[in-house]
Amino acid sequence: MARRVRWLGVVAAAMLAGATPAAAETILFVGNSFTFGANSPAWKYRADSVTDLNGEGIGGVPALFKRFAEQAGLDYQVSLETAGGRTLDWHWQNRRDRLDRAWDHVVLQEYSTLSPERPGDPTATIAAVRRFARLFAARNAKVDLRLMATWSRPDLVFAKASPWRGQPIAAMARDLRKAVDRAAAARPGIRVLPVGEGFNCAIARGVADANPYDGIAYGQAPLWSYDQYHASAYGYYLEALVVFAEVTGRDPRSLGRDETAAIELGIGGDMAARLQAVAWEATRKGTTCR
Repeated sequence: MARRVRWLGVVAAAMLAGATPAAAETILFVGNSFTFGANSPAWKYRADSVTDLNGEGIGGVPALFKRFAEQAGLDYQVSLETAGGRTLDWHWQNRRDRLDRAWDHVVLQEYSTLSPERPGDPTATIAAVRRFARLFAARNAKVDLRLMATWSRPDLVFAKASPWRGQPIAAMARDLRKAVDRAAAARPGIRVLPVGEGFNCAIARGVADANPYDGIAYGQAPLWSYDQYHASAYGYYLEALVVFAEVTGRDPRSLGRDETAAIELGIGGDMAARLQAVAWEATRKGTTCR
């Protein structure tokens, strides 16, 4: 009997050794500087861990996502196609051939005001999302398609003429979310990544400063870079946490205060944990931070 048990154990071990490992899930990021991490060390972060379809050596938010996934024991093959200051329609017109393949997950990030000419107008975004949805679904009918709702820009709230000039800092992100929700409705199953809500939650919870033009409050994170338009390392870290939580379904707080990417970006452990908690709250249904 003992010999039979040992024999079965040997057979089982051999079968496991010869088993074909599960294929990594593929995820594609399409966007502009808000995806590639402009004005921050996120820009070239671990660029060798992801595939830049443009060959520009960019890591950005996709590489942060990849690092989070690795620490969580998840296997993702991460690709990105980005171009600064471009709309989704531009990517469709100029880079479609690089994207036309089967993907398990796709993250689309539109221009920061949706339409550069008509800030807040989702008309062109809706049309672009419909085209991309058809393209990706034709390659993989089960593709998980996500549309990112981005953050409020302090330059447009405090300094420049815009539809959001003089409004509370959270207002622009809320308006963008409503418009992106309309674009997501272009195809059943498209889900929205609440990155703007993440920024709003960070401000509402006292984790981040609301107005960079009057200085950064002690103990709070500066979410934006020097131009008060793009994100800082803290902002991109928060963006990547929201994407990680939504795409993988994992609680970002599980990454912990000693999370590797935060250390490599120069984000302290206490702040990393606070931003992880904010990302978790922003991705809960019924959040009060919108």
